[in-house]
Amino acid sequence: MPNALRRSKISLLAAALLVALPAVDLHAAEARTPPTIDEALKASAQQHRPVLVDFQAVWCYSCYYMASHVLNGPEWDAVQRKAIVIEADADSPDGQTWMKKLHASFLPSYVVLDEHGNELGRISAEQPRASFYPKINAILATGNTLEGLKQKAAKGAPGDVANVLEAYQARAEGSDGLSWFASLPASQQQSARANQRVGLALDQLALAKALVADDNAAVIANAQKVLAQDIGCQRPYVLENLFEATDKLPATERKSLLAAQRKPLDQYVNTQVLIAKPACADQRSAVLTSVQLDEALGEHDAAAAILDRAITQTRQRLGTNLASDRNLADNLRIYLLRAKRSAELDDYQHQLIAAYPDDYVYAYRYGRNLVETGKPAQALPYLAQAADKAYGANRLAVALQRVKALKALHRDDEANKVAAEVLETNGPWFPQQADALKAALKA
Repeated sequence: MPNALRRSKISLLAAALLVALPAVDLHAAEARTPPTIDEALKASAQQHRPVLVDFQAVWCYSCYYMASHVLNGPEWDAVQRKAIVIEADADSPDGQTWMKKLHASFLPSYVVLDEHGNELGRISAEQPRASFYPKINAILATGNTLEGLKQKAAKGAPGDVANVLEAYQARAEGSDGLSWFASLPASQQQSARANQRVGLALDQLALAKALVADDNAAVIANAQKVLAQDIGCQRPYVLENLFEATDKLPATERKSLLAAQRKPLDQYVNTQVLIAKPACADQRSAVLTSVQLDEALGEHDAAAAILDRAITQTRQRLGTNLASDRNLADNLRIYLLRAKRSAELDDYQHQLIAAYPDDYVYAYRYGRNLVETGKPAQALPYLAQAADKAYGANRLAVALQRVKALKALHRDDEANKVAAEVLETNGPWFPQQADALKAALKA
């Protein structure tokens, strides 16, 4: 997310929190950045406004899209007047704690809470403006809690039943959603199934349930059902489920099954993604899914062609100012990487580091790539640059690559020092990353 946008939203929240805090605490509140979700909830109780939590991360390309294209302008200003808006970084202890608590598995996710921390509704993944604002304004206006939606659905309207099922789908709670539907009177179930939204939601919940159960046969069956319907911008994600579930099938059988997806995916890419004004926010997933499908079908020229097309179009849209649209800028990096244009990618990564000097991401990624390609000495300056700006879980990730580079150069004392400093300050919060760093020291 661009730093200017980050500062703007934090300052608005800080102002809201100052209203709710005693005067003697003003200096401390001004120095506290960013505010926590708990602090926002305290302000919510006094201001009688809901809290809108924006779960995001500095490495999240979909978050870049939302920051540049959606979370701005008069509509966003209006949202910020209705709710206390707080950014929750997925790499921070506070962000990780609340993501687990709310079962938020997507980035970005926008979760609206009441003053007690109860969920009023959520929007998952990136959305075009035309979709995001009607959804968020409806949640802020009515507080569409899951229990409230269930009570409304008890009256029997199929659209209300669909709302409940879609809420379960947003939470990836397939079993719970299907169990709730099964608890409805048989006559209501029969009536609801005639509704297109209900039918699609039931198929999507069955897919979610199969994914949790790691039941590949059920994933294949339900993914095909979902893909046979008009699912708009969700198509790449469901196709990814199908790719993974069919990975161990005999080659001929898998190719035959996937071939049926070629025409609808081409139509999706050509009409909603690689056009002047894309209807779907996540262009990257569409392009990469198309490449993956081409390769699975043995159509390698077609895979190269769509990457070339995406690279050309992205460069045209982005122009020379990489800081103008970080979503597009990062998409181009991935397309060059996937197309194995190594020389272009190397030059481009230097441009990205220069375009975004205030965060750790691109220096870290470039340094990591140099470590992975056997160039530890060249990697260290970039990793040191990233370390100066990293925080939370990021600090452990950067330290891991520094340790690998230093050990490759037989500078074990320096590696131990780097690890010790980071483990002391950040290790207790992120045990999994800490374990990986400790293992690297022993390698």
